[in-house]
Amino acid sequence: MVTIQASKKKVEESQYCEKPATPNSCLCKERRRMGIIREIPVAEAAAHKVLVEELDDAIDSITGRPLTGSWVWDSALVLSRWVSTHLNFQGKSVLELGAGAGLPGLTAALLGATRVVLTDVQQLLPGLLKNVEVNGFTDKVEVKQLVWGSDDSGITESSTFDIVLMSDVFFDSEDMIGLGKTLKRVCGEATQVWAATEMRPWTGECLDQLMAQGFQVVEQETSQLSVHAAVQDSNTFFAIFQIKPTLAENSQP
Repeated sequence: MVTIQASKKKVEESQYCEKPATPNSCLCKERRRMGIIREIPVAEAAAHKVLVEELDDAIDSITGRPLTGSWVWDSALVLSRWVSTHLNFQGKSVLELGAGAGLPGLTAALLGATRVVLTDVQQLLPGLLKNVEVNGFTDKVEVKQLVWGSDDSGITESSTFDIVLMSDVFFDSEDMIGLGKTLKRVCGEATQVWAATEMRPWTGECLDQLMAQGFQVVEQETSQLSVHAAVQDSNTFFAIFQIKPTLAENSQP
């Protein structure tokens, strides 16, 4: 294990990419190809590929900007590659929070999960549904609207999951209160929560907010990440975190 402080130091020396204000302003080397269905390898086996269509017409109704969850970000590529060699999805129920295009959740379905729920804001649900259909996973993958911290979703307090996946969700520390509330609702005693993120200057603030709510944050050994196999920018630093929720008497926000 390495410390979060070590990651904070590394990010000061590395490049990082902000989520763009417009579709063409992303600095990431792994460019999205709008309107094209991408075939993305998520494991060494030749058959382990996920099809993802990236959209260019999902717009935030308030800001008028494209929703960044409409395309695949590098952290989703890294997480999908990592879980394919570190987690056993056979017979498991999986929830993806902030799914965007849904790559990690679809990877879980490909690798044997019996139930997968992809969640995000309403504007991104049509794209998620398309990606479920194009991969032939309609029998075991659901798509639901979920705003972090909201009780108005199709996921009840009794709907706990074996595994929760998140990628590139650590952007605004104020959002972490809602995220923490949702995690406490969907996690049981044996639930594993895994998050991949590109390390940015504000990532530590988001993790600090989760820890302030009683979560344990454990960083995995990032030197073992197949970053070069997933993304093209070797100067970007990624990390995988296990988020351990508080339960029982500490589960109320």
